[in-house]
Amino acid sequence: MSDFFEMIALSLQDDFVQNALIVGALISLSSSLLGIILVLKNFSFIGDGLSRVTFAATAIASILRLSSNNNMFVVLPVTMLCAILLLRPGQSRRIRGDAVIALISVSGMALGYLVLTKFPTSNNLSKDVCTTLFGSASILMLSQTQVWLSVALSIAVVAIFVVFYNKIFAVTFDESFAHTAGTKVAAYNLLIAVVIATIIVLAMNLVGSLLISALIIFPAMSAMRLFKSFRSVTICAAVFSVVCSLLGILVASGAGTPVGSTIVAIDLIGYFVFCLISAIRRRA
Repeated sequence: MSDFFEMIALSLQDDFVQNALIVGALISLSSSLLGIILVLKNFSFIGDGLSRVTFAATAIASILRLSSNNNMFVVLPVTMLCAILLLRPGQSRRIRGDAVIALISVSGMALGYLVLTKFPTSNNLSKDVCTTLFGSASILMLSQTQVWLSVALSIAVVAIFVVFYNKIFAVTFDESFAHTAGTKVAAYNLLIAVVIATIIVLAMNLVGSLLISALIIFPAMSAMRLFKSFRSVTICAAVFSVVCSLLGILVASGAGTPVGSTIVAIDLIGYFVFCLISAIRRRA
């Protein structure tokens, strides 16, 4: 056990780990804010659909020989476009949102793997796929450019949520009433779609494309076990997400486990703890 804590203390002196903690905290904070909106709008699985899209877009960026610093110029616009398409069925009766999510999810995964198989960027295809899907240690290998870009985008997402808090609250709970009250529902849904896409792309560095939904859903669902008001759930989810991500990065650094999987495992433990506290409160 002492060796484990020594490894953590040693890793904290590394600039890469320090950068990972900063970026991980900001991405987790942004994801928790987004998760509350998606859960309340019954779009919890939109993260799954978009994460498969980012997998395909990342594969395309890799065959274009774009560096890790430049692939966001391909991945982010593609993900934003698909996010807008996914949210539009929520405003229309013609196509169910879950059907479109399933369609885009399967197509993105198949296209991404097909591209990587046909145009491999290295001799180790399985490692490339595993790193993209599960994150591996990519959060610990961010370049300075990626760190600053992630920080800037995360701060922008948080700022948007704070500035448009009341409008987002109205659109999330009752679109019909918000429209009647004069709120430009379509514009705010578009804004939410852009924010969703940004978070999905950022979260790939932290937990990989397959585990993004956990980063989005667990904080919101955990907070809802204890709190009922929108503001209380928002604050609790933000704290829960940041703490779990920081613990996950530190534990992964000390134990040598995959960062993304470790964060999700701690999220799961935290969720069960909140469920236990909720049960005790009900009995009391």
